[in-house]
Amino acid sequence: MTDDVILQVKDLKAYFKLDEGLLKAVDGVSFDLRKGETLGIVGESGSGKSVTNLAIMRLIPSPPGHIAGGEVVFMGDDILKMSDDGIRKIRGNKISMIFQDPMTCLNPFLKISTQMIETIVLHQGLDKKAAKEKAVDMLKLAGIPAPEKRIDQYPHQFSGGMRQRVMIAMALSCEPEILIADEPTTALDVTIQAQILELINELSERLGTAVILITHSLGVVAGMCDSICVMYAGRIVERGTADEIFSDPRHPYTQGLIKSVPRLDKVSTQRLYSIPGQPPNVINLPDCCPFFPRCERAMDVCKTKYPKVAELGDKRTVACWLYGEGK
Repeated sequence: MTDDVILQVKDLKAYFKLDEGLLKAVDGVSFDLRKGETLGIVGESGSGKSVTNLAIMRLIPSPPGHIAGGEVVFMGDDILKMSDDGIRKIRGNKISMIFQDPMTCLNPFLKISTQMIETIVLHQGLDKKAAKEKAVDMLKLAGIPAPEKRIDQYPHQFSGGMRQRVMIAMALSCEPEILIADEPTTALDVTIQAQILELINELSERLGTAVILITHSLGVVAGMCDSICVMYAGRIVERGTADEIFSDPRHPYTQGLIKSVPRLDKVSTQRLYSIPGQPPNVINLPDCCPFFPRCERAMDVCKTKYPKVAELGDKRTVACWLYGEGK
């Protein structure tokens, strides 16, 4: 691990044992995150984006889920080998997460002050008075008006966008090294989405926090991310910088995603493009390329073996037979 790499995920696997069979939600995911970097993880619903980051935080519900293998090295220590006390010192303190739905992540029976102060007292060792002052400062930083008054209100007294700002303030209150944002703009209107993304970007730059941004919106990653991982059926099929992914996508799935985005700079009378078919059922998935039924360039080898990951440059990879032995 180089000095600027703060998180290194190696061959991470998270499986769920179901009555129907073994669901391989995450099946061999690897990536690096550098200090101050914003990494985007994109893909269709069900591709394994959220489960990957729940596995990093060791939040996979067990049963039926379990982490089947791999390493998550944070600042030299493997999170997967830490004791329960050790991981509790990491969660919310060194690595924070903004969960997908702000409507359900806040306890409706507790004031915002109670929920924020508890985290700050636990991880920062401040007394309640100092913790409340810091919580007020974080709410102000997150753009919530009259934070001294609003901190003593309940979640139902906040709009959806304001609740998301509270979640961001809570996640950043301990000034973590890494912020995981799991689709932070879900259920928000377009104007509020832009404000939330700008807020995350601004605060991460101010605090020097590295960000993992989970989303299915290519527009979001194009404007915010330094590097991108494209996930499909529990695996990363392409990885590179944002410029590389958008200017020269290599995997047919990545090409399909980008082609599906409407272009405002071109006038077209044709129907919008969509990738044919549906994402595969990852229960008992055969060892082949899971994208081949939807791929316009599929070959015979795609139906029999999963492609090896081809190195196309510095941290530029693609898992496709078009760039491997099946070419």
